[in-house]
Amino acid sequence: MLTASMGKFGLASYIARCTQLAMCLEVSASPKPGNIDRQDDYEDTRYEHFLASAVSIYPVIEEASGREYGIGRAIKDAVTESTGWQKGGNTHFGAIILLVPLAMAAGKILAGKDTFAISELTTCAHEIVKGTCVEDAVDFYSCFETAGVRVNPAEEYDLRDSSAAGELLEKNVSLYDLMEIARGYDMIANEWTSGFPRCAECAEMIIKGMNGRITPGPGADINDVIVYTFLHILSGNEDTFITTKFDARTANYVSGHAGSIIEKMKNLRELHKIYNNGHEFDAVRPLIKEMDRELLERKINPGSTADIVIAGLFISLLGGLRY
Repeated sequence: MLTASMGKFGLASYIARCTQLAMCLEVSASPKPGNIDRQDDYEDTRYEHFLASAVSIYPVIEEASGREYGIGRAIKDAVTESTGWQKGGNTHFGAIILLVPLAMAAGKILAGKDTFAISELTTCAHEIVKGTCVEDAVDFYSCFETAGVRVNPAEEYDLRDSSAAGELLEKNVSLYDLMEIARGYDMIANEWTSGFPRCAECAEMIIKGMNGRITPGPGADINDVIVYTFLHILSGNEDTFITTKFDARTANYVSGHAGSIIEKMKNLRELHKIYNNGHEFDAVRPLIKEMDRELLERKINPGSTADIVIAGLFISLLGGLRY
C-alpha cells in the first residue's frame, strides 16, 4: 500500500502538484536517449517549453481531480493551456491523455482515505475511461490541430479528416471506442484499454529503484532511476512516436538498443553480487550517452515512452515517494 502525503492544501492541490513534479522530473532526467532533457534541446522545442507546459496545466488537473466525467474537455483544456504558455509545440499531449484519468481516479480514491494500492488506482482509472461518451471523443478530436500532433492515417475516423467529428456524433462513438480502435498501434491508447499496465509497471520500478531493490542499485538517485525505467519500458515496447515519425523497423531497432543496455546492467549486477561494487549504472552510462547522441543526431525521440514514465512518476509521487 502507498500513502499520500497531502498536507494542509487539500487533495486537489496535492494531485495537481504530483502531476507537475512528475512532468518536470521526467524532462529533467539525463541522459534519456533521444528526448529533450536538461542537457539537450531540439531546434524548435526546448527544455524550457516542457517546464512551461508542466506548470500551465495545474488548474486543469486540480479541477479534473474532483470529478469522474468530462475527460475529453479536460484533455482539451490542458492542451490549450500547454500551447498557450509555450511555443514549442506538442510537449505533453500523450502524458495529458494518461494523467487526466489517473488524476480523476486519485481524487475518487483518496477522497476518504490516504492509502491506496497501485492496482486500485489503475483499475479505477480504467473504469472512468470506459465511461467516456461521444462528447469526450469530439473534444479529443479538436485537440489535434491545437497540439500539432503527428498521427498515422486511419481508415475509420481519421484524425486528419475535418468531417470525422460529425461522423463520431452520428454514430455515437465514445472516446474509449476510439482508443479501442487504436490500441493495436498506439501505446497510449493501449494503456487506456488494457488498464494502464505500463504506467503501473513504471511506478513499481521507480519505487523499488529508489529503495535500492533493483538496478541501478544501492545509492541510486532519482535521475538514474528515471533513466533506467525509461530504458526498461523502451526495451519492451515499440514506441508509437518513433513508428509514426519513421517506421516499425526503426522503433524496433531503438527498443533493441535499449534492451542491450538493460541486459548489460543485469549482467554487471550479477557480478556485483560477488564483488559487492554496486556501480553497474555508472559502468553503462557511456553506452546510454552514446545511444542518446545517435538518436538526437537522427532526430529519433521516443516520446510515447516518456509519457508512460511521466504517468509512473505521478503514481509514485502520489503514493508518497520523496527523494
